[in-house]
Amino acid sequence: MKEIPHLHARIPIALAGQRLDQALAILFPDYSRGRFQTWIRAEAVRLDGEIPRRPRDRVHGGEIVDVAVEEFSTDLLSWTPEPLPLTVVYADNALLVVNKPAGLVVHPAAGNRQGTLVNALLHHAPELMTLPRAGLIHRLDKDTTGLLVVARTLVAHHSLVEQLKARELLREYDAVVNGVVVAGGKVEAPLGRHPQDRKRIAVVGNGRPAVTHYRVIHRFPAHTHLRLRLETGRTHQIRVHMNHLHYPLLGDPVYGGRTRLPPGCSSALAAAIQGFGRQALHATRLGFIHPLTGEVLSWEAPFPADMAMLLTLLEKARTGIY
Repeated sequence: MKEIPHLHARIPIALAGQRLDQALAILFPDYSRGRFQTWIRAEAVRLDGEIPRRPRDRVHGGEIVDVAVEEFSTDLLSWTPEPLPLTVVYADNALLVVNKPAGLVVHPAAGNRQGTLVNALLHHAPELMTLPRAGLIHRLDKDTTGLLVVARTLVAHHSLVEQLKARELLREYDAVVNGVVVAGGKVEAPLGRHPQDRKRIAVVGNGRPAVTHYRVIHRFPAHTHLRLRLETGRTHQIRVHMNHLHYPLLGDPVYGGRTRLPPGCSSALAAAIQGFGRQALHATRLGFIHPLTGEVLSWEAPFPADMAMLLTLLEKARTGIY
């Protein structure tokens, strides 16, 4: 069995009065404060040989700290690298940027242990086995396409997670929604599990804060092409927020409602709309500060074929050219 590595140090007097989780994140900058909170609650942290009660407990300075670093979960140990197709947009020693196709699950789960993006990543970069969530900083739904960033080192992981928390990591999406949106705006509505259907997400009063910005790119007779920017990154956030505004994503099997056809549309457009079997959502743009060089980087992924065709047909309907 692989020995679990430990972090071991004396807390400097200069950190006296700090919260324990804050002090540990300063003392061991390769790990995030959130990760130390998890380890404290899991009783993986010792202060002078004793288990601290809470992450918010204050340190006095001078204590000996010992942390059993669980760098990966037992689930991750059971994930299998697989030589699956992987579109790598950018790669260096610190990170990867990949373009995910529709239909690809990001993480293995019960009953779905193979054929995922993580399986492909572990084959492409085996070092990801030692990182939290195999280095993934954020995720996309199975049928959402587009860009994802993956950290290859703990230093890069910590930097990118902190950028995500500080809302400094740029994530822009393109979507086609049902209905004609008059103007852009912002949705600020908390999200949580649906009170009746636990498989769905809903706007709920006691949910986690969620903010989505959107602007109109093109209006069509019965649909709108939007560009959206995430300020937070909750599960199904764009899909639920747009449904909350009564502009659900075209093709969304969970939140989309009934299919809408523009009056007098061509048979080709009708077939494209009715046959679009997923939410029309694409993670087009991704940007952040490189964890090692400090350079501002950004990428843009072209629309997948199905969404490009849909937008072409919608534009023909708008201009009357069939």
